[in-house]
Amino acid sequence: MTRLFASLALFGLIALAGCAPTSHREPPASRPASAESVPLVPRRLLFADPERSSGMVSPDGKWLAWLAPDEGVMNVWVAPRNRPEDARAITRDRGRGIRNFAFAFDGEHLLYLRDAGGDENDHLYAFPIAGGEPRDLTPFPGAKAQIEALSERRPGELIVGINDRDPRFFDPWRIVIATGERERLLENEGFASFLFDRDLRLRLATRPRPDGGIEVLRHLGEGRFAPAFLIPHEDALSTRLIELDDEGRLLLIDSRGRDLAALLRLDLESGQSELLFAPERADVSGVLLHPRSRHVQAVLVNDLKPEWFALDPAFAEDLEVLKTLGEGELSIASRSLDDALWSVALYRSDRPAQFFLYDRRERKAHFWFDTRPALSAYRLSPMRPLVIPSRDGLRLVSYLTLPEGVALDARGWPKAPLPMVLLVHGGPWARDSYGFNVLHQWLASRGYAVLSVNFRGSTGFGKAFVNAGDREWAGKMHDDLIDAVSFTVHEGIADPKRIAIMGGSYGGYATLVGLSFTPEVFACGVDLVGPSNLITLLESIPPYWESFRRTFAKRVGDPDTEEGRALLRERSPLFRVERIIRPLLIGQGANDPRVKQAESDQIVKAMAERGIPVTYLLFPDEGHGFVRPANRIAFWAVSERFLAGCLGGRSEPFTAEDFAGSSLSVPHGAEYIPGLSEALSEHRPDVRM
Repeated sequence: MTRLFASLALFGLIALAGCAPTSHREPPASRPASAESVPLVPRRLLFADPERSSGMVSPDGKWLAWLAPDEGVMNVWVAPRNRPEDARAITRDRGRGIRNFAFAFDGEHLLYLRDAGGDENDHLYAFPIAGGEPRDLTPFPGAKAQIEALSERRPGELIVGINDRDPRFFDPWRIVIATGERERLLENEGFASFLFDRDLRLRLATRPRPDGGIEVLRHLGEGRFAPAFLIPHEDALSTRLIELDDEGRLLLIDSRGRDLAALLRLDLESGQSELLFAPERADVSGVLLHPRSRHVQAVLVNDLKPEWFALDPAFAEDLEVLKTLGEGELSIASRSLDDALWSVALYRSDRPAQFFLYDRRERKAHFWFDTRPALSAYRLSPMRPLVIPSRDGLRLVSYLTLPEGVALDARGWPKAPLPMVLLVHGGPWARDSYGFNVLHQWLASRGYAVLSVNFRGSTGFGKAFVNAGDREWAGKMHDDLIDAVSFTVHEGIADPKRIAIMGGSYGGYATLVGLSFTPEVFACGVDLVGPSNLITLLESIPPYWESFRRTFAKRVGDPDTEEGRALLRERSPLFRVERIIRPLLIGQGANDPRVKQAESDQIVKAMAERGIPVTYLLFPDEGHGFVRPANRIAFWAVSERFLAGCLGGRSEPFTAEDFAGSSLSVPHGAEYIPGLSEALSEHRPDVRM
């Protein structure tokens, strides 16, 4: 179910006069005399890889591991817990870098996934901690692998899903980590996900229904299944299976019979459920279990800010100790199996994460590392949670960041309206959250107010809210964004003539919608890997999303029916391209398997044929978003100059470093970005323009 939920994240002016928002505002920090006097935060410090990240402790507590650059590429570093000075990079990736890893329970290997150029056909590798060569555990050309289950009870094995036999479905395989020996457990003929118990036995499977719901089935052995229960369509995005205990009871986050998803334990034999925690404002978004006993220690609820609720009194004491580390939000990154050693991240919206090692026996935490220490020399901007009402009364949890140095009134709003960037999240079945956000910091440093809005269809705020987005792409989902913009204009936060819209994936689509459906609202737009034609988008989704096709048909529009295709066409920016009157910048990865290059190609072609200005940046070694730091820096350097030309904000000059090592090409419209053609001619004459 976790994989199902994650895969569904596709990608992640009505005046409000007289509407007073429900607001959760932090007291304004003291500020310098003027915004212009605040030094720019160098974009390289924001968009380069962090100095360190993802601090983890091994299950046996003997090793520490983290991600850090090695020869400029993110790799896994390890050190003995008692000799951190002996740190060394044990992986040697020289491509797009390693972004996620996990310790195997055998105490001898690290596991990580890696694709080729962003194609998302991940292979799973095992790397010996003591040193040696990596082993490709899934050496199937063109296939995608994903970890299904790990368990301390079977430390030398794991379950991996691989779509080698049929690209639409993942067959579960049992793999021996040390040797690579593998066994296919089942030929998957239509299941979306599987749930294994702690002995790595297949227990449950999920299968999508034509009505958009999900059927949960029990595995009876030898590939036979029997129905267990149903998750209706209205609960499919807010219900998740967590794990089975030794008594056969299922722990799940469940919205059936309620709006906000609660934590329950379900007896599969009797059908009786036990309510463990019911939230009051937002869905339960996370569960913390003891590493070995698996009893529930705490739940996470994320409304305006994330908040932990301890269900175990001992864990409540740990939280009180960790709160003494300083102001900020806590995230428990990993723990040893005996629960004695934790790696903990502490973050604020105006400070990158800091990692600590927490000794639970001594109740003491020790500083480990700062993810981006160079940023401590600069003044960063706090993020302000607030709630904006939609025109039909929905509660839109939003986040506003203002530039440092701007004069504020008694309400904490700027005394004079600012240029603003509306930053739209991807998914759309995802959400914006409070915390350190690189894009917010970058844009605020350039003099812009930055607003992120959880429009209807966003997850985490109850099933009624997420289901209100069904078939509302470019409809009420866009109305919510416009209502939020209206609020900022009415409140004097934003200058109505200087508002940009920007986002990636669904946020890129929202950008194209903003410029083509409401062409007078936005001064310009930045679209990163956004679909322009919903028909071709849904006809070209990756084959391994086959089990979710009916979900897309139900929630977006059905390309297999005449009515559905008419709706998809009506909501596609490509077919309103003649209405675009504002400047547009598009970024695309050539290897993107979700929003293929054709989505950007076709709208650029349509605009060019009509003489509408558009600049197109293409990266041949990227996929759904830009992973290589050189490509990120190049894209955001061009975006910074583009926004400065549209909104009048501050901008660093182009330098050779902005394009060094990037695969950037500019198939169309370099002349529309001030100084871009000249900078590329000087610093990267090899770039195709």
